[in-house]
Order: sequence, then C-alpha cells, then structure tokens
Amino acid sequence: MRADILNKLTLEEKRELLAILEEKNFRDTGKKFFSIFPDTGDLRRELYPKHISFFNAGYQYKQRLFMAANRVGKTFSAGYELVCHLTGRYPKWWTGRRFTQNNFWWVAGKDAKLVKSVLQDALLGPVGSFGTGLLPRDCIDFDTLKDAQKADTTVGTFRVKHITGTYSTVEFKTYEAGRTSFEGTAKSIWFDEEPPLPVYTEGLLRTMTNNGPDENILMMTFTPLKGISETVMGFLDGSEFKSGEISTSKWVEMATWDDVPHLSEKAKAEMLESIPPFQRDARSKGIPSLGAGVIYPVPESEYLIDPITIPDNWPRYGGLDVGWNRTGAVWLAKDPNTNIHYLYSEHYRGQAEASVHAEAIKARGQWIPMAIDTAARGRTQTDGDSLYNQYTNLGLNIQNANKAVETGLATVWELLSGGQIKVFKTCTNFMDEIRLYRRDEKGNVVKSNDHLMDAFRYAIMTGREAAKVNPAFAPKSPGYNHNVPSRPWRI
Repeated sequence: MRADILNKLTLEEKRELLAILEEKNFRDTGKKFFSIFPDTGDLRRELYPKHISFFNAGYQYKQRLFMAANRVGKTFSAGYELVCHLTGRYPKWWTGRRFTQNNFWWVAGKDAKLVKSVLQDALLGPVGSFGTGLLPRDCIDFDTLKDAQKADTTVGTFRVKHITGTYSTVEFKTYEAGRTSFEGTAKSIWFDEEPPLPVYTEGLLRTMTNNGPDENILMMTFTPLKGISETVMGFLDGSEFKSGEISTSKWVEMATWDDVPHLSEKAKAEMLESIPPFQRDARSKGIPSLGAGVIYPVPESEYLIDPITIPDNWPRYGGLDVGWNRTGAVWLAKDPNTNIHYLYSEHYRGQAEASVHAEAIKARGQWIPMAIDTAARGRTQTDGDSLYNQYTNLGLNIQNANKAVETGLATVWELLSGGQIKVFKTCTNFMDEIRLYRRDEKGNVVKSNDHLMDAFRYAIMTGREAAKVNPAFAPKSPGYNHNVPSRPWRI
C-alpha cells in the first residue's frame, strides 16, 4: 500500500488492516500444496521431468524408488504425492496412482530426530505452526494433534480429511525401532532415507493387498550414500538397473543436480567443493559409490561432454550387443586430427523383433560397420551363426567382435583415462550403465545391465579397426574401396 494512503488511515483502521493482512498470510501458509509444480514460472512443472516421471510411474508400479542426489527435491516430491493420496485432492495434470477412498500410511525415517525435523515438518510444519507444511490446513484433523502441539515431541499418528468425507491416517515410524515394529496390518509405506534390508522387506509385506485401485503401495526416497547396499540390490533383485522399469512391479528414478532448475551453477560448484571426493557421485548424481569394484574409475567430468557437430568425413563405427531381453548398440566417430573418439549415439530397446532393431541401427547409417558377438549371452554356435546371418540379411554391416574381455576392459579404460574417448551427454542409457559397471567381491564382472558396456567394448576392440567414412563424402580415386576406411588409422 502506498505510504500517502497509509498515513491517512486512523490508528483503528491501521489495526484492522494489519489484522486482515495477518489473516491473509495465515490462510496462505495453509495452502502451500496448491502452489507446487505450477504450469508457469521459473519452477514450472515441465522443468522437473524426473519428478513427474516418478509420479506417473505410480499408475503401473507398486514399488517405486527415487534414488537421487541431495537437494533435488526427492523427499519434497514424495511428500507432495502423499498429500494427494491422503486428501484425494489430485491436480488436473496428475496421471499417476489415484486412491479412490481414504488410505492408511506408515511414513518412516532413520530415527525420531530425523522423522520430526524432516518428515513431520514437511507434512505438518513445525510444532506450534501445524498447518504450514504440505498438508492443507483445512484437511488436518487437529484433534489428533493436541498432545503433539503441547510439547516439542514427535507426532505418533494423526488423521487427514479425505474428499469422501472419511479420514486417512499417517503413522510415523523409525528404522531404529527394528524390523518387528513394521509387523502388523496392511499399510502403504513411504521410506525416506535408505532402510535396512529387513525393515524394507517387512514393510513390503504390509503392502500385500489386492484392493484394485486402492492397493497399497511402497515409495522409497534416498541418496545412496551406502553404495550398492543390501537394500539397493534387494530392490533391484538382479534386474537391469537404470531410470525406468526394474520389473513388472518396480520402478526406479534417478536424478542429478543437473535435472532441476532450482540449483544454480554457483551453488552446485560450492556444494561439490565441500563434499568429500568419495561421496561426490552419490550426493551430486544419486549414483551409489562403487569403491574398488568400479571397472572404469574415471571421473565423468573427464569424458562426458555436450554434443558437438561431427564432420561427415570422420570415420565411424559401432558395436552391437543382442540380449534376450534387451539389445544395445553404440556409435562412435574418430577425429582424424586428434585421434579422439566420440561416442555420439546409442540404441537401447527391450524385447523386439530383429527387424525392429535393424531398422533403428540402419537409420544411423547402413554403411557404418558394427562389431557384434553373436556367440554371447549363452547362445550356441548354431544360434550365433543364425543370428549373424539374420542381421546380415536385414542389411546390417556387421562382423564378429574380438571377445577378449579383460584385454578389452583394459583397452577401454586406457583410452578413457587418457582422454581419447568422449561421450555425448545425450547418451543417457550408456551413462546409466557405466556408472554401475562393476566387479563383484570375487573380481568377476557383474553381468547385469551391461548391454551397452559390451557393445562399447566390441566397438573399441573390433569396430574401430573397420571404421569407415560415409561413402557419400569419402574421397574418390582409382581403386578406392568403400568397404574399408578412407585412410588407415588406429590409436
């Protein structure tokens, strides 16, 4: 209000105006939920694709894990979804899971202190200011919070008004209470921060109901500071690991600092500098620390780049790995002036006919030579020969790959660490795999989620020997053979 107008008000009018402003502020603080994930603005919904993907996956998947970097809003997002379920108030854009009736939840964290300071405050607001958190004030049953409002103690159980006229229930729990505290009746569960495997397993049993659209669900949100832990591996259950489907009932979402708009480059640089080196990948990218088991221990900053324009006269080549459940391929180009190889494209698809994969591969350039190990993935020699002939008949330019695993791994590592391989940031599936490409406790390569890693090794060990320039741009001369590189080269 303008100062000249304010000065004309009487003392009583000023007091009345102050009371109105205080009431407006009080009401606004109880409506935080309705301003989150807006359509427009600097924090508009479309700038948070990872969070929206996590929500959408709830429509199909009973168990979801948001394994992400610190400060990207994973807890905040799960809290937002929880409020939707508890109240039945879903935004118009919501395409994820919807409960049709009131529902019952356990919300759990590491210990009582963290439950109160993080989860309770996020949902309700601080003690003495209940109604300023994510839950709209008019939905909270304050009668169930009387004891908690009298002292600075953790809330046990409280109720939330559902649009059906009934009440949903939230009970806070802690991991420190142990597995047996998670025994009991059916519930939906939100684990914030990584739970011990026994707690996760017991909690999962509580969700075993068959109530149609109101079937209980389980959400987990954490930064993987414990590395490839029992809980992480228990959730993955030996299946492929990346942002997306783990099984018909499981979904995992990963997010880094670069996936959110609310962290500035300056803030990210300052935070990264303050984090111990061994925790940087986990805290900034949501990548479990792999320790000595990592196969390519090269910082991503040394090879991950923004895409560049690749000249038509650079030799190109690729690698192809055909799996029972997933097929992966990568393409590389070599700068003949610097001897640097650029991994610029990928193909990563689940079960499909060979013709489907072939068309996708030919779309990158039918003339590009592709190295493939047709005898891999448990095939017999007969099956391998059949597969080779099948892809050849479909028009692919393929050849059998050098299958020397340890030599191949050492060669790739040497090139990566020497700065002779760069990877485009757009190859997201490749990055998901390389981040978790590791050896087990016996030193063996973990054969899971490694289709692109195998294709990468085939390309380096065999494909680069056969790399060639696009015939449309290769120099023409008497006796020139388009089936070999336009000039001899190798590292």
